[in-house]
Amino acid sequence: MCYYNRLIIPVSQSIQLGDYAIALPDGSPMAFPVQSGFEYAQWPIIRIPSGNDLPEALMAHWEFIAPWMKTMKDVEAGRQKYTTLNAVGEKVLESKLYREAALHQRCLVPSSGFYEWRHWKPEGSKKDVAIPYFVHLPAQEIFFIAGVWKNWTDQATGEHLTGFALLTTAANSLMEQVHNKKKRMPLVLPPELALEWIKPELSEERIHELSTYQADAALMKASPIRKDFRTALDPLERCSYEGLPELNL
Repeated sequence: MCYYNRLIIPVSQSIQLGDYAIALPDGSPMAFPVQSGFEYAQWPIIRIPSGNDLPEALMAHWEFIAPWMKTMKDVEAGRQKYTTLNAVGEKVLESKLYREAALHQRCLVPSSGFYEWRHWKPEGSKKDVAIPYFVHLPAQEIFFIAGVWKNWTDQATGEHLTGFALLTTAANSLMEQVHNKKKRMPLVLPPELALEWIKPELSEERIHELSTYQADAALMKASPIRKDFRTALDPLERCSYEGLPELNL
């Protein structure tokens, strides 16, 4: 879930996190209207580099690459077995793959909203219909999803990249209606907890507390959108579906 994300950078060309105005690297796109994690493309992340106190933004590869993967060919073959675009927040410290990153390499994934599917069976239908929704925080132009990152080198080509996975948690009362199959949601942190998440030194107990945080449903809004939003000129265009029950807010 949360494999489709959106990010629109303000005209200031920086992302505000608490007292910090964080600029993206020169040449970075300023708009990501719709991006699928399955494109395995670049997305901005925010972290605090080792030996520094100031958060920085960098473009990173949306996929956490396991250290035992030697080449990109191995990575591509591994995608047929499992995906590492997301990590389960409740289990991130127990994971052989993510534990070290959760302890030492935490990041934030900025977002202006994400796209998720609600499954609904129309009256008289034998099958569910997947209805896309756009979910955002109206009071925050950009909000922050907890993530973990790792550097990786392709041993065949020498290519270096920084890969990341965003964290998910149990759905709140809004998202359990939208993502009503798996009832999961991105691990959205308010600004003060987002800053804490990327601090270099956190206890395991605190990391676990933050990695199971659940955003307040009252701060979020979800609207049904066109089924072809991925190619639509306006991916946020609202759409009505006859018979679709309203969300219980």
